[in-house]
Amino acid sequence: MVKVGIIMGSDSDMAVMSKAADILDQFGVDYEMTIISAHREPEVFFDYASTAEERGLKVIIAGAGMAAHLPGMCAAIFPMPVIGIPMHTSSLGGRDSLYSIVQMPAGVPVATVAINGGANAGLLAVRMLAMYDPVLLEKLKDYKEDLGHAVEEKARKLDKIGYKEYLATMKK
Repeated sequence: MVKVGIIMGSDSDMAVMSKAADILDQFGVDYEMTIISAHREPEVFFDYASTAEERGLKVIIAGAGMAAHLPGMCAAIFPMPVIGIPMHTSSLGGRDSLYSIVQMPAGVPVATVAINGGANAGLLAVRMLAMYDPVLLEKLKDYKEDLGHAVEEKARKLDKIGYKEYLATMKK
């Protein structure tokens, strides 16, 4: 059953939003992904958000740039968690998007990740779902352990070859 909705206001957001999808794929979490403009097609947007719960969604990940209304409007309609991804913009570097998402009024919260933080949005959705899914929780614990092992491996490599050689391997 599809548990996560991934929506974006434009296909220009696809590179960032696909990182959330990649994480969900890695954990075996079903999702749906679509492009919806809250401003250009409000009826379509309203239908998506107002029927999300009955379609089985537990979390919506919404990416938006500039005015960034998509995550907040989802949170106004959808009763479960919404994760906002502020998109990098050419005019203000994504700060406009970030401020629009994090400054939601009391009573309409949106969890917000970093500008272009698609992977963390996917991981946050997994963590939310893992609260009620012990199998998913174990996968998440294994993932975190693997992250630690990767850092330890890099430290061993640095100790072995020195920082100049290590830097040279990073440039390749």
